[in-house]
Amino acid sequence: MTGNTDVSPDVDALSEAQAADELARLAAEIARHDRAYHGDDAPLITDAAYDALRRRNDEIEALYPALVRDDSPAMKVGTEAISAFAKIIHATPMLSLGNAFSRNDVEEFLARIRRFLMLDDKVPMKVSAEPKIDGLSISLRYEGGRLVQAATRGDGTIGENVTHNIETLADDQIPKKLPYLSCPDTIEVRGEVFMTKADFAALNARQEASDHKLFANPRNAAAGSLRQLDPAVTRSRPLAFFAYGWGEVSEQLAETHSGALARFAAWGFPTNPRTVLCTGTDEIMACYARLEADRARLAYDIDGVVYKVDRLDWQRRLGFVSRAPRWAIAHKFAAEKATTVVNNIIVQVGRTGALTPVAELEPVNVGGVMVSRATLHNGDEIERLGLGIGDTVRIQRAGDVIPQVIEVTGKPGDSVFRIDPVCPVCGSGAVREEGEVVLRCTGGLVCAAQAVERLKHFVSQGGLDIEGFGARNVEQFYDLGWLRGPGDVFRLCARRDALASLDGWGELSAGNLLKAIEQRRTATLDRLICGLGIRHIGQTTARLLAHHYGSFAAWRQAMTHVGTIGSEERQDLVSLDSIGDAVANALCAFFAERHNRDVLADLATEMTVADVDMPFATGSPVAGKTVVFTGTLETMSRGEAKARAESIGARVSGSVSARTDLVVAGPGAGSKARKARDLGVETLDEQQWMELIGDA
Repeated sequence: MTGNTDVSPDVDALSEAQAADELARLAAEIARHDRAYHGDDAPLITDAAYDALRRRNDEIEALYPALVRDDSPAMKVGTEAISAFAKIIHATPMLSLGNAFSRNDVEEFLARIRRFLMLDDKVPMKVSAEPKIDGLSISLRYEGGRLVQAATRGDGTIGENVTHNIETLADDQIPKKLPYLSCPDTIEVRGEVFMTKADFAALNARQEASDHKLFANPRNAAAGSLRQLDPAVTRSRPLAFFAYGWGEVSEQLAETHSGALARFAAWGFPTNPRTVLCTGTDEIMACYARLEADRARLAYDIDGVVYKVDRLDWQRRLGFVSRAPRWAIAHKFAAEKATTVVNNIIVQVGRTGALTPVAELEPVNVGGVMVSRATLHNGDEIERLGLGIGDTVRIQRAGDVIPQVIEVTGKPGDSVFRIDPVCPVCGSGAVREEGEVVLRCTGGLVCAAQAVERLKHFVSQGGLDIEGFGARNVEQFYDLGWLRGPGDVFRLCARRDALASLDGWGELSAGNLLKAIEQRRTATLDRLICGLGIRHIGQTTARLLAHHYGSFAAWRQAMTHVGTIGSEERQDLVSLDSIGDAVANALCAFFAERHNRDVLADLATEMTVADVDMPFATGSPVAGKTVVFTGTLETMSRGEAKARAESIGARVSGSVSARTDLVVAGPGAGSKARKARDLGVETLDEQQWMELIGDA
């Protein structure tokens, strides 16, 4: 597997605007690899490289939660079901797992659980540790003890119907009938279909003898074998199965995860014999070390260890966040490092003017990926490394999607590269803003790099999501003088003949692009806000603003007053959960610029901005209401209370305003409770809140 990687700054060095750009790039890149891995069974990069992509995305989202996108990889699992198989909607979503890469990550995972559940350190917490099989996830549905349906993970919500293929596996791998009197009437048993290393080698030998394409690894072989249109092909392939969990079930299986696995084994399902129960970080890390040491000798491929809270009542309370459960995590094995030479150092300019140094490397294979560039983050990092052109360096991909230089191992001279404080694109001065480590071009829209990058963002998935409008198209139209501002995107529709006559285009491709543009003449308010590229505002914050203000006109009107400290509009804005002075100041700065107001006025003549309907939980007494928690909660942590409220349709705010509907006040409630009384906002104690939402 080969492939090059793009380069972006280190997570800690990212500004909010840079983070938004990077999240947009990661969403597209991860989606491409999801399609290759889950849809085509032909991964383009190694698992370690893919995990690094995911991890970088998670780190940026953790650092800038307001920037989480609608198409965030954290919200998705796998890829869409291919059309060759019938689609099956999972009764319970098949989620993925968060990742850990170090002992510190594991310790933080355990600490988060204790904080969420308000568990004292003395309370024992058992964790199931099981090898993470590198195979294909499957959900097996049994009704009345009989196998009635089998589906792949797909995108986590919709999978592919592979029932006929699964039925070809031996009963000692996947039973077709369960002991009805001892199993629930309805149950979805979930696990991993895989191929052993020995069977994989034998299969590839047969493929080679028949002059057929060889499989890259056992995982690809298993996935390709199971997803055959002809079940006879699947029958000829040696597939195995380990059960590890469940989806929909009509009755409680056990009190613990380990107890549920024991029931699976009693029904005839293979479960991994290397699964053990651990208490505490030391036991967990010892298990991890044993499996890592035995990895090469195992009959099957593993790429880490999965840890799951054993108590099922705790699992239910912990629940889920985005695409993953809070009660489980995958501890991945380390990726590889490599040594190469720095041939050159260039400086890139991002949408917000950030100057990022990039090392152009002598191409080197790192964990199956050909790497030719690596980020140098910023000038301070180059100084710390003492790095110059021609140096021999050690690079790594573990823990970061972008290859990074970790040390200089050889220098032909004593020179150290320094970034010229001048924009390499427009020649404007570059300055370091207070509190930042990056140099930033002061040219603004005068800088072609910034103008082009902003237009790319406007049409991208994070903006209006105009299908087929790629970055190269933006660059081409900008060079032609057709694009200068967002409104020009829609005026391209008047250039149909000129577009069709361009090299590489034609009537069909031009028509497809213009059709896609026309489809976005009506767009939701949240997409427009996000597409404007305002600093500190990503898809999650844009959604929050759109839901709060309801219409384009109401948002624009309110934003003209957020710059006034103490104004009702500013207080209303900062009362929203995850909205603070940084976002308020960014909005104020945006609307203070006449050219930005002109952009909005221009867009209003070219498109219709639709209001965004807030999805509410049906039947909930707090659906659509804004709730503020204050004081000490005694029966649950603040995080658990917030998660529960949002799950039943409430908005959770961090401060009290005239828009607040309910305040839940525990012991020690102070200024927020007083403000609620002054404003006449209904105030409940914790018990009353629990009774209101039916959790007493």
